[in-house]
Amino acid sequence: MTERRSNGGPGGFVGAAPHVAEVRATPAPTQARLLQAAERLFAERGIDAVSLREITRQSGARNAIALQYHFTDRAGMLAAIVAKHEPGIEAARHALLDEYEASTRAGDGDAAGSGLRPLAAALVRPLAAKLADPDGGPEYLRIQADLLSRPRPVIGDRWRTDPGNSMFRWRAMVDPFLAEESIRLHRRFTAVLHTAVELGRRAASGPHADDRLFVSHLIDVVTAILGGPVSDETRRLIRSASRRRPVRAS
Repeated sequence: MTERRSNGGPGGFVGAAPHVAEVRATPAPTQARLLQAAERLFAERGIDAVSLREITRQSGARNAIALQYHFTDRAGMLAAIVAKHEPGIEAARHALLDEYEASTRAGDGDAAGSGLRPLAAALVRPLAAKLADPDGGPEYLRIQADLLSRPRPVIGDRWRTDPGNSMFRWRAMVDPFLAEESIRLHRRFTAVLHTAVELGRRAASGPHADDRLFVSHLIDVVTAILGGPVSDETRRLIRSASRRRPVRAS
């Protein structure tokens, strides 16, 4: 199988700032404390409601400009949080997509039935695993939900442009199952957004003794979002809108 993994930093839903590469693979103690404080405060209050000074104070850092020294600014802090969590998510999603490709080549499953649900699972399960990650996993899910549910969602470009990114692969594999109208109406991003919001809500209400039913049902719903039919009314409205302006695929 051709190697498709990217070597250029974290991928997934949220785009990392350029200086994320400066964050150490194993953060220094001060960096780690700043990351933990930022994760907790961003998750609890929202990204825009927390000052950098408060993160520094809550981390116990002695230097008042420790955050700026290690992460530069708020964007750098968010990028570091992404860099902490995304590699594991990327690896898990690539593994599920590899498994899907192998089963397709072997003739297991069919496009009309079981084919779409494994792809929905490849979207959901790597993120859902963060519900049980004691090192900031639930906080990361809440932060991601915040970023993606904004009027202008914060999304990296790599899921559109980098073949080594798991979301690039996922979009390409989902594409054959979607009607043209579904692509034009951002059905894939709708599935991504629903996944992020629901996992963020679950993380905020946890921890839970068992997330298996929640995750399985979320995969069912994402499957329905991706594979749902486009109504005649929606098709007519798309044709009308297309005469006025182009629609960008998601």
